[in-house]
Parts: sequence; C-alpha cells; structure tokens
Amino acid sequence: MSKSSKSADFFASHPVFRRDEFVQAKQGRSGFTSKNLLAKHVQSGRLLRVRGGVYAVVPQGVMPAEAQVDPYLVASHLTDDAVVAFHAALQFHGKAYSSWNRFHYVTRKRARALAFRGLHFLPVQAQASSGSARHSDPGVKEVRHAGGQVRVTTLERTLVDVLSAPDKAGGWEEVWRSLEMVEFFDLDAVLQFVRRAKSAVTAARVGFFLEQHRQALMVEDRHLKTFRKLAPGAPRYMSPSRESGKLVPAWNLVVPKYVLDRRWEEAG
Repeated sequence: MSKSSKSADFFASHPVFRRDEFVQAKQGRSGFTSKNLLAKHVQSGRLLRVRGGVYAVVPQGVMPAEAQVDPYLVASHLTDDAVVAFHAALQFHGKAYSSWNRFHYVTRKRARALAFRGLHFLPVQAQASSGSARHSDPGVKEVRHAGGQVRVTTLERTLVDVLSAPDKAGGWEEVWRSLEMVEFFDLDAVLQFVRRAKSAVTAARVGFFLEQHRQALMVEDRHLKTFRKLAPGAPRYMSPSRESGKLVPAWNLVVPKYVLDRRWEEAG
C-alpha cells in the first residue's frame, strides 16, 4: 500500500488527531518523517493545524478556511489524556441549558488555553482525588462522535464536577437549569465521585440539589442520609464568593435565596 493510501485511510477514521497517533499508526515510520509528511498535507490543504501536534482533516472538495472542525474532537485531542468536562460535557450530552463556545477539558498534563476559530478550549488540571483523566476511569466514557472518538465525563461525574466548580459551568442558574434536563442519575456512582472529591461543601451541594429534585430523580431517604454524613460539620457558604443567603440546616449550607427559591423560574 502506498504512503498516500495509508494516510488517506488514517484520515478517514481520524477527523482530528495527534501527531503521536499518526506516528503510531504508521508502524516503522520515524517521528521526523511523519512530521514532514504532515507538514506537506497542511501545505496542500488536506489538513488543518489546530495547534502544535494536533491536526484536523479537511474533507475532500472543501477549502481549509471553510472546513468545519468538531470542538469535542478537538478538546479530546489537545493532550493525550484530555477528557471533555464541566459545561462542555453537559453540552456534549445534550443537557446544557445554554450553548457555549468555551470547552473545558480535564488533563494531568501541563497545557495552555487555545483559541481556534472563535472557540476557546480551557484545560483544567486533574486532581489526584478526582480520579484519572483517562478513558479507563469509571467517570469517563469514550464515545464515537463525528467520525472520531470523544472522551467525556459521565453525567454522574459531571453532576459532581459542575457543583464543585460552578464557575466552569456558568454559575448556579445555568448549573441548575442544565442538570434539571437530566432524567436519571446513578446515585451510587454520584456518591462514588463525591467521595473522591473529598470536599464536604461539594457533598452538601450535591445532596441539596438531589433533595430539591428528589421526586423527579427518585432520590430515597437512604441516599440523602449518606450525603448528609459527608456534609460540613459547621455552616459553610454554598458559593465560592461567599454569597449571602439562607442557612439550610440539614446541609449546613448557606444557600443564595435565588437558588433556594429557583427564582429564575418566575422570570421564565
């Protein structure tokens, strides 16, 4: 098989890829040779260079400037362990209230933010307590998407992630409205990720959300009892900015009034 045929076959199954994937697929080809070959494909308009070592395939008959590049495939390839997470994961699963052009991804590698064609890709350093940023982690699934593979957090892990870091999901209203679009959570899995987060405030936030939606999500008393055991022993602010509100004693959580009353429902 000719080199061009091999490349064409690879491009057909890898709409976005990393150079190391290309080298690995070309068993026996040196990294230097592969780098030169990829540079030629970029020059010819067959590939787009997303960033150093990351490429997107330009469909036949399409000008590079007009080629559509899937943002979830990009986010999944910015490091070799990148996982689409937070609001971007909600959006991927079709559960985001608002559409964003910002895509957070979790990685253990050092990475810089990337702006590409009006989209913004933001790395979040994975913490040892949150589990690995690899597809073998129970909180990560690998999904066939747009001709390639996307690594994305499960809805259960995403629930915990966005309640742990609401700034990466648009704030409380966006978090609440988005999570309310989810019809079912595996609560045992949610508990697993809460434990791994090792944060009493996160446990209280998750428990409070589940209690507010106990009927819709079929939350039982035994679930809430378990989360309460992980909640803070003294009152804590729900918001990282220490936003004022009302103390909910069951969770030792000072909850902003507009969250407690879901005031955005009145405006909607």
